[in-house]
Amino acid sequence: MAARPGGGAVPGPGLTGLRMKPFHHLLANNLVANVTNFTVWFAITFWVYLETRSVFATGMIAGVYLVLTAGLGFWFGSLVDHNRKTVAMLGSSVASFVLYGLSLAVLLVAPEGAMKQLSGVWLWLFIGLVMMGVIAGNVRSIALPTLVTILVPEDRRDKANGLVGMVSGVGFLTTSVISGFLVAWGGMLLTLVFALAATAVVYVHLLFVQVDEPRATPGEGAEPGRMDIRGTIAVIAGVPGLFALILFATFNNFLGGIFMALMDAYGLSLVKVQTWGLLWAFIATAFIISGLVIARTGLGSNPLRTLLLANLIAWVVCIFFTLQPSIWLLVAGCYSWMFLGPWAEAAEQTTLQKVVPFERQGRVFGFAQSVEQAASPLTAFLISPLAQFVFIPFMTDGAGADAIGDWFGRGENRGIALVFTVAGVVGTVVTLLAFWSRSYGRLSAVYADGSGAGS
Repeated sequence: MAARPGGGAVPGPGLTGLRMKPFHHLLANNLVANVTNFTVWFAITFWVYLETRSVFATGMIAGVYLVLTAGLGFWFGSLVDHNRKTVAMLGSSVASFVLYGLSLAVLLVAPEGAMKQLSGVWLWLFIGLVMMGVIAGNVRSIALPTLVTILVPEDRRDKANGLVGMVSGVGFLTTSVISGFLVAWGGMLLTLVFALAATAVVYVHLLFVQVDEPRATPGEGAEPGRMDIRGTIAVIAGVPGLFALILFATFNNFLGGIFMALMDAYGLSLVKVQTWGLLWAFIATAFIISGLVIARTGLGSNPLRTLLLANLIAWVVCIFFTLQPSIWLLVAGCYSWMFLGPWAEAAEQTTLQKVVPFERQGRVFGFAQSVEQAASPLTAFLISPLAQFVFIPFMTDGAGADAIGDWFGRGENRGIALVFTVAGVVGTVVTLLAFWSRSYGRLSAVYADGSGAGS
């Protein structure tokens, strides 16, 4: 039997280590909560566009989500560290329920036609309350990895993190479908009623999930209730190579912002919107399959090496999947990206769970979320005008079209394709440099030594 933080024991090696009732209950609980919150996010995006026909408004919704996620991640991590993890998750549900309730009240009392006015207070008050309800759910994404540390023996955590990735994939696959039907049948009124009911069910269910947690402590030198940014940065700096890992993940998110900004435009240049939507439903299954494979095979003896290998393959794929204007080449590339994503995510989580002291894990996960999530929207903001005014003219009637247009192709979609290829080359080079870096060797040694307090 393997000891765990907080006392008690868990089953030893073998799949039984992942079949603990609390762990599976928490996975199911988080799945329903995540589907609920992201359904609301997708639904308000669809609904606001249908009400206002404004791309600006839908862009602002995405911006609000990403900025708040980046800005609040460290504070959410502090809440997780200073409270029992399940209590933090219950508080997340309460906050979402209250904010969704206030959103519904605003929707019901707003004057007729107020929700169609971009310059009006009612619409933006409504959007703000709804998005804060969605953001409150992010506490769960920080708490769940720390609960894996509590519930799962160190040698099985990589497989548990694979199941967490699978749950994310199931949520991603179902969210857009559910939100589309809810908006079509009853707009945001029906969506919020659904969200309130589902959030209440999640809260009640979690009350009956028994987890033997250690008592929450603020950590050495920190006061209860404070974020203690300085102390958490000191912990990260104290683990050789850990800052480099977070910065590497941030760099990958910088390049990932290119996908956020340009993927739909490129895909829709090749197929109709209905076909593109169906293809993404198929592509999303890669998340689920990947999570199941990780849950069965694990990440190997060095998850950090697995993380870099997954990124290396992903960036090499990025070089080639838009070399020709083929929808099947694009789908194969996107499927590979989605399949490899959970490997990188699970590897990062598994590494942090072992090398970071348990009482600091919430803040470190929150810090990583804040830093890493800030990268994608920044790139998306910068790359759109760069693609529009540099790459597309370059491949339409510029020097690029003259130099490589005969085999690469010419036109708007080939300009976008060139952005992906260049990003793939840059990502491949940086990943190879990371493999040869001193930080990689030092962090790998720390993990292999098993000196982290999270083990």
